[in-house]
Amino acid sequence: MDELSVKIKIADREYPMKVKRSDEERVRAAGKLINEKIKNYRDKFGIDDKQDLLAMVAFDCLIDKMADEENLQVIDQTVVEKLNHLNRLVSQVI
Repeated sequence: MDELSVKIKIADREYPMKVKRSDEERVRAAGKLINEKIKNYRDKFGIDDKQDLLAMVAFDCLIDKMADEENLQVIDQTVVEKLNHLNRLVSQVI
């Protein structure tokens, strides 16, 4: 398999992992984003406890994921409705 060994530093701790070569950029970007969120929470709330900061980041990420899933459901429903409308129009013409 085409894997790379990388070390991702999150909250001042290194995590060695093997990732697909095609996922390396995404994995590194995710690590960077986590660290940025940790820094934002630390600066905003003055919290230094890494466990609390990581919990807040995890919670924030899950909320974002849930919102994205809800938005996708709305988009999917809109697409289905538009396709049904187009099908009805085509059926009327035929």
